[in-house]
Amino acid sequence: MVLSELAARLNCAEYKNWVKAGHCLLLLRDCLQGFVGREVLAFHRGLLAASRGLDPRATCLTVSRCIPRARQAFMPRGLADKTGPEECDAVALLSLINSCDHFVVDRKKVTEVIKCRNEIMHSSEMKVSSVWLRDFQRKIQNFLNEFRSIPEIVAVYSTMEQLLTSDWAVHIPEEDERDGCEYEAGVHLSMSQVNEIEMELLKEKLQEMYLQAKEQEVLPEEISNQLAVVKEFLRKNKDLRTGLTEDMQKLDSLHLQHQKLESKEPEAQTPEGKA
Repeated sequence: MVLSELAARLNCAEYKNWVKAGHCLLLLRDCLQGFVGREVLAFHRGLLAASRGLDPRATCLTVSRCIPRARQAFMPRGLADKTGPEECDAVALLSLINSCDHFVVDRKKVTEVIKCRNEIMHSSEMKVSSVWLRDFQRKIQNFLNEFRSIPEIVAVYSTMEQLLTSDWAVHIPEEDERDGCEYEAGVHLSMSQVNEIEMELLKEKLQEMYLQAKEQEVLPEEISNQLAVVKEFLRKNKDLRTGLTEDMQKLDSLHLQHQKLESKEPEAQTPEGKA
């Protein structure tokens, strides 16, 4: 990994904002996984106690009669093979909280965070403004305030607040200095940690693009444009490109298939007036 490449990326304020917001969602995912897992288990046990006829081997995430709409709500597209909260991303966990009546929360606050997450993933250039970031901070704080009695969720907001309000400066060190990024006195992210955050976000973005293409939710031309932007970004950042080769090939392959199908459609149509 080349530190100068990382420094150049984070020298762009809007890209840095995008990474900060994405990092917050990763932190949110980590703290919600344990909380949601415990709540689902407790609810499931309650159902078992109330209904002796329910198969004790059933789980709330795989048996539709355990939680109506649970599979559909908990497993957004592309996540049907996941078996529990520990395997799911932030949007899946938020979708469950939003859809399941077991969770007593202000649904508007949940949907606002889901919308922010989608805006992050659908940002074609992987950039968000400082105004957007401040609005995101307010919305995620409003959401987390719904869980003031959950210690791990309360604790994670303190970390998010430091992250979102800091400069997140990256310094190119001398030999005797450490490499990385500092965003608060006493808090340090190493180069590898920053790179890992970027990789996770980019992988999720590519997966989102793949699902959009697979479900034909957006026009092929839009996917082409998004692909071109990501490819140009990775061309300039070799340290990220290497770890995303497989994801890019998978997306490229699907996009090519769709393009071939589109090119065959006009040929398959019989012109009017001809037998």
